[in-house]
Amino acid sequence: MSTLFEQRKKQIEERYEALISRKNEALFSENGIYERYVNPVLTHAHAPLIWRYDYNPETNPYFMERIGVNAAFNPGAIELNGKFYLVARMEGVDRKSFFAVAESDSGVDGFCLWDHPVVMPETEEEDTNVYDMRLTKHEDGWIYGVFCTERKDPDAAPGDLSSAVAQAGIARTKDLKTWERLPDLKTSSAQQRNVVLHPEFVDGKYAFYTRPQDGFIDAGSGGGIGWGLSDSMHRAVIESETIIDRRYYHTIKEAKNGQGPAPIKTEKGWLHIAHGVRNTAAGLRYVVYAFLTDLQDPSKLLHAPAGHLIAPEGEERIGDVSNVVFINGLIARENGDVYLYYASSDTRCHVATTTVDRLLDYVQNTPEDPLRSYACVQQRIELVDRNRKILG
Repeated sequence: MSTLFEQRKKQIEERYEALISRKNEALFSENGIYERYVNPVLTHAHAPLIWRYDYNPETNPYFMERIGVNAAFNPGAIELNGKFYLVARMEGVDRKSFFAVAESDSGVDGFCLWDHPVVMPETEEEDTNVYDMRLTKHEDGWIYGVFCTERKDPDAAPGDLSSAVAQAGIARTKDLKTWERLPDLKTSSAQQRNVVLHPEFVDGKYAFYTRPQDGFIDAGSGGGIGWGLSDSMHRAVIESETIIDRRYYHTIKEAKNGQGPAPIKTEKGWLHIAHGVRNTAAGLRYVVYAFLTDLQDPSKLLHAPAGHLIAPEGEERIGDVSNVVFINGLIARENGDVYLYYASSDTRCHVATTTVDRLLDYVQNTPEDPLRSYACVQQRIELVDRNRKILG
């Protein structure tokens, strides 16, 4: 047996064990809304070695990586039987994305990916790429995964190998191991991304948060986060979409916005975490924001704080698609703790921890965006003057 084979195998296994066993540490919170952590919770290096290396010295004498992993990001999240689970978007070096399940006892470290990636059945129309799954534990007893299914645009001009069509794929499971694929969601929009299933029936129907858009990248005439009802999940059809969280000029969501994970049910309303996109000279900038809708009518907006909740900081700004944070997974525990699983720059996954009470305080008491510089200055002056009275 090759000495080099054994030497490299030992070194790589030791590095891998150190990675998956390292403890994470909360950072001091300047904003008081949540705590970030020192380390990402999931990266390409967390991919099991048996995914990546051929362990046969006869066919791999140099112990080379045979099937590489480029990134681990944009996970759906769920708690089952006291354990934390992420259904992550894993991207191979071949650019194909697939789903894989990672589990942890703590929710902030120790995430280990299962030996086998998720086997996601296809519909009659094959998926070229699947990614960004939102998990919803629905009151009908199923766990639903709603994700983006991407296929080449059949109307693309000859030689155009980048134009694509995105739709909302749907699958359901009881255990995250066996998945039943359902037909893709049907709406009147040309394309759909960032679709999320509401966890409860509304008027006896399944409710969806949608993101109608004209093209694969550009939202175009799509006005923001939509809302629609379907009679069934077996063949989900939304006849009418209404916009419940609009895009606005010169804001964090001027270019696009989309629902993140399924909202949290609270006594004050449905607490939403979403992403917003604006244009900059350096390209699109993605941030995470929050808003609150009515408990009885989830399509009715109650509170919408100005600006972002989470924006990329430090090394989070660097990656395959830089200056991006994106969220489609959170876990809200019965004790009120909330774990926000967000990805940075389409490369790695992080966690921020907070509570329902802190998020509600933030959403209800942070001023809304007045949409003009002059009005923003007036807001800030009012805060300064109130504070000066208190401080004497």
